[in-house]
Amino acid sequence: MKVAVIGCGPAGLAAALMLEDDGHEVAVFERFDEPRPVGSGIVLQPTGLAVLAALGLESEIYKCGKRIDRMYGKAMPAGKTVLDVNYSALGEEFHGLAVHRAALFDVLYAAVRNRNVQIHTGVDVSSASDIEAYSGVSFDVLIDASGARSRLRHFAPFPSRWRELDYGALWGSFSWPAKNFQANTLEQRYVGAHTMIGILPIGQHSAATEDQVAFFWSIKTANYEHWCEEGLDVWKKKLLSIWPETDVILEQITDASQMSLARYGHGTLRRPYSDKIVFLGDAAHSTSPQLGQGANMALLDAWSFATALRESGELSSAMRQYTESRRWHVRAFQLSSLALTPFYQSDSRVLAGLRDLLFHPASKLPIVRRIVAGLVSGMLAGPPKGLMKSKSV
Repeated sequence: MKVAVIGCGPAGLAAALMLEDDGHEVAVFERFDEPRPVGSGIVLQPTGLAVLAALGLESEIYKCGKRIDRMYGKAMPAGKTVLDVNYSALGEEFHGLAVHRAALFDVLYAAVRNRNVQIHTGVDVSSASDIEAYSGVSFDVLIDASGARSRLRHFAPFPSRWRELDYGALWGSFSWPAKNFQANTLEQRYVGAHTMIGILPIGQHSAATEDQVAFFWSIKTANYEHWCEEGLDVWKKKLLSIWPETDVILEQITDASQMSLARYGHGTLRRPYSDKIVFLGDAAHSTSPQLGQGANMALLDAWSFATALRESGELSSAMRQYTESRRWHVRAFQLSSLALTPFYQSDSRVLAGLRDLLFHPASKLPIVRRIVAGLVSGMLAGPPKGLMKSKSV
C-alpha cells in the first residue's frame, strides 16, 4: 500500500520503519522545515525498549542513555518519602532507560533515512487533500502521528473532548553534576501538590559532549508569564530553599530561555481510526506525563498497527485489530494517570496530605510494590501479545 505518515515523532518514525520493512511504499510528512524533537528527557520503559529491539535499534539507543533502576521522591520540608519505585519488584532484569528526546529522535530518524522512505518537510497537514495536493499521490492510508495538537483528529468518528491540563512543566537539559545525585535514579521533591522538582540523568545525544541531566519544575501554565517577569534569581532562591543540592544545576541556568514550557492535555479517542486515517500516539490518547508513558505508548501503537496490518493483510481488519489490541492497555494508563496526577500536580491540600500520609507505607507492601512498578514500567494491563518475547528485553 501507499502510506502517508504525518509527523516525525516516535510513533511516526517507528511506524514508517516497520511498514517499509513490510514492503509498503511509505512517505513521511513533517510540518517543520527541519525535523526535530521537542522536549528534554524521557524514560524508555521495558515496553518501549522492546519495540526498539524489534526494530533492531536496541544497541544504538543504549549507547545514548542511562539505565534507571529507581524512582524516588520526598515531600518537603519534612523530607518524608512519598515515592519509592524499584523495577526490581518485577524482577532483577527490568529497568528503564533515560534518554534525551533528541537521542531517541536521532536513532529513529537515522534508521528511516537509511530506508526507502520519502521525507517531506515544511508540509502543514490538516486533511488528506493537503497531502495529495502537495505530493500528487493518492495514498491508501494516512497515519496521524502528529501529536496532542493534531489537526486531523476531528476526522475520527467519535471525537473525544480534549482538555488542556492546568499544570505543565519547565524543562531544561544541563551537564550532569558529578555529585549530589544518584546516577541510576529519577529523583523528585514536592511541596504540597503544587510544586514538583525533578532530576533525571539522560546520558548523551548528538549535540552533547558529556553526560546530561534533565531538570524540570512543575508550573501552572497560566503562571508562566509571571515566572518570566519575576526573574531567575527569585525562582532559584525558592528552589534552593526546597532542594539545596540543585545548586550545581542552577548555576548553569543563566537565561530563562534555557527552560522550555511543556503543556499537557488529556483525551482519548474512542475509536482511533476512520475510513482512511489511523491515529497513533498522542494524536489518539494524550495525558499528563506523570507516569512517563507518552513515548512508550507511541512506540507500542506503531508496533501494534504494523503487526495488525501484517497479520490481517487488509486495512479495515488491521484497523480493528489494532484498536482491540491497544484498548485495555491505553484505558488502564489513561485512567491511572488521570487518577494519580492530582496527588502530584494540583492545588489540592487534601490530596497532597493523603499522599504524604499513605503512599510510602502502602509502597512497602509487596503487592503494592509490584502494581506500582507495573504502572511505571508499562507492564500493567499487559502490552500487546507477542512483543515481550523475553524478560531480558
